[in-house]
Amino acid sequence: MGNLRSVTKALKRLGAEPRLVKTPAEVNSADGLILPGVGSFAKGMENLGAAGWSAFLHEWKAAGKPLLGICLGMQLLAEKGTEGGETNGLGLVKGTVRRFEVDEKKFKVPHVGWDNAAAIDKRMFKGVPDGAAFYFIHSYHLVADARAVAARCVYGEEFCAAVREGSVWGTQFHPEKSQKAGLRVLENFLNECGGAP
Repeated sequence: MGNLRSVTKALKRLGAEPRLVKTPAEVNSADGLILPGVGSFAKGMENLGAAGWSAFLHEWKAAGKPLLGICLGMQLLAEKGTEGGETNGLGLVKGTVRRFEVDEKKFKVPHVGWDNAAAIDKRMFKGVPDGAAFYFIHSYHLVADARAVAARCVYGEEFCAAVREGSVWGTQFHPEKSQKAGLRVLENFLNECGGAP
């Protein structure tokens, strides 16, 4: 479920050699994993569970291997989500995913377009100008443990724009659609992988 083509294209542009995998058995010797996603939380978890990803990703994190969740992929890292009914998430990052609680006469939901993010995690946002703009498209967002929040954004309310919990990274924005700033975040992730996941 996701923006596989655009993510793959961005990674190739950065010199990586990405492979699309559907099951953990196909991962083999990958240096890192990216979990992109578009759609609902409940359906996303259903798909991950059916393919056997949940236990595998816990082992991946425990081994300290790099993992990046993008948009819905970041949300699925959470302990639970409320979209489509309360559903358990992967539990790799502490927090819950909930819908925007904003005045929808002033702030349309879904939140679509460019917004400035205030970076907190210097490792994830190394080389990214302060207050850089990123491209978002979402109705729900992760309310994460403050220690895991890597960037914040404001759209009627403050929300978590990125998270980092050890080797696990997540961006609510789409780095592959966010021009230079987004590509730099992807490049920083590739550096965590030692080059090319």
